[in-house]
Amino acid sequence: MTERLYDVTLDTGGARAPAPELEQEQRVAVFDLLEENHFTLPDAPQGPYALMLGRAGRKLDFRLSTKAGQDAAQFTLSLGPLNQVVKDYSHICESYYEAVRSKPPAEIEALDEARRAIHLEGAGMLREVLAGKAEIDGDTARRLFTLVCALTAQD
Repeated sequence: MTERLYDVTLDTGGARAPAPELEQEQRVAVFDLLEENHFTLPDAPQGPYALMLGRAGRKLDFRLSTKAGQDAAQFTLSLGPLNQVVKDYSHICESYYEAVRSKPPAEIEALDEARRAIHLEGAGMLREVLAGKAEIDGDTARRLFTLVCALTAQD
């Protein structure tokens, strides 16, 4: 299948390493993303694509190339529309990780459900922000949202 990502690299710009829990989520998201994804670029060379995802100030920087090394697309997206949901997700994750260490299972489960709901909301917003630049499915959006959160957590 050519409408997909075959490689994903995060450009952290030398930022500090994320918390261990976030770093693990990042590794899992990249692994799952490479296992299965749908990523189409309108008016671009045919994929599959390598994605370099980074930050450019208060924007996300997407740089995509083909397996042959040909530039496929480069664009930036404002983090503005995603700021609140990323912040909410970050806070609920902190609460969840703390709860895992010391809280009863019912509280952990409630936080995990809230965490998943916010994550799903963020993935939907990411799909909307990418509209016209890239077409992605829900699973791809969820995994990319995890990577966006990893990049913003390193501020």
